Amino acid sequence: MTTIPTADNEVHETTDNEVQVATATILVVEDDTHLMEGIRDILELNKYAVLTATNGIRGLAALEEHAEEPPDLIVSDIMMPQMDGYEFFEKVRADQSWVKIPFIFLTAKGERDDVHLGKQMGAEDYVIKPFDAEDLLVAVDARLRRHRQVMEVQKKEVDEVKGQIMNIINHEFRTPLTYIVAYADMMDRDSGTLSDEESKLFLRGINAGANRLRRLVENFIMLVGLMTGDAQSTYEWRKTQYANYKDMLRAAISKYQPLAEEKQVSLIYDVADDLPPILTDAEYLTAALECLLDNAIKFTEESGKTISVNVYQEYDHVCFKVRDEGKGIPTAALKNIFKPFYQYDRETKEQQGAGSGLAIVAGVMKLHGGTTHVESTEDRGSTFTMRVPILTEETELP
Repeated sequence: MTTIPTADNEVHETTDNEVQVATATILVVEDDTHLMEGIRDILELNKYAVLTATNGIRGLAALEEHAEEPPDLIVSDIMMPQMDGYEFFEKVRADQSWVKIPFIFLTAKGERDDVHLGKQMGAEDYVIKPFDAEDLLVAVDARLRRHRQVMEVQKKEVDEVKGQIMNIINHEFRTPLTYIVAYADMMDRDSGTLSDEESKLFLRGINAGANRLRRLVENFIMLVGLMTGDAQSTYEWRKTQYANYKDMLRAAISKYQPLAEEKQVSLIYDVADDLPPILTDAEYLTAALECLLDNAIKFTEESGKTISVNVYQEYDHVCFKVRDEGKGIPTAALKNIFKPFYQYDRETKEQQGAGSGLAIVAGVMKLHGGTTHVESTEDRGSTFTMRVPILTEETELP
């Protein structure tokens, strides 16, 4: 026989076999001792490990006592002394360690207000008293299965992101670091014999690697801000009326002109006259425009091609269109290209980039209440258009 302590320092005897095959641990919080023991017996007969407590305060004590291995599910009465089920629920949900634990309320028959309030608070389910064993077991099994499904999906998503990040670090961060380290080593080793031209060449290589690494880091930081919501609050206090499109475009073109010249690609641009103002965070909008320029240059592999940038009005939007004559995007990949870290055919094609640029573009347009559109044909090029709403009398100014 094995003894299992409860939250109330009670000792319940069960067989070693029951402990070994327990499918989940459930915390039962119920002030009616006879009902609590009945629930415990039902659950243990169905191979669940059970912790018990007679009110919310003791329920919290049980959770703290088992902090390293918290229960998989909580079943709690609502009307209890000292701390009722509602307050207990709020305490559980307020703690990061317990917030994911599914929660089932026990409520008296006919107490519809209890059911409604429990749902509004976010409880996963409720069981109406009096209930039979099947009612309880069905609710418990359903909540546990759903919780496992959600956790499996989350784990899969986390594993995928980890894999993508490791792939990016391996392919994208290592390349510019290799440039920097290799050229720096050569300059250090041969410093006395290098000509001025060779020194300049090595310095250009170091500078190119450093710039590429800087862009990767900046993009990651911005993408994290967009994904976590931090960028939203930044946008809210920085947004302002803006219409200086020519200066924005000139600055972006100037920044990417050396990269375009290196690939022997022409950059041309045109800004329509008398464009209406927009409400924008100019820094975020410029970053999105630069991501489109970087993307266009990156995927234009043949020399002599042209990349054009146009800013114009279309109905109630100001549009920023970037068109390239690069290798284009397969139709099947278009639906995924704005997802973070996505790059089509990364495994078989060497591509510079971390898959963050277009995700940033989509995120910035979402901040502005705008849209992003893409048209592409393989081997003929792509056209990306950002559409930002113009400022109107109804627009809420900061």
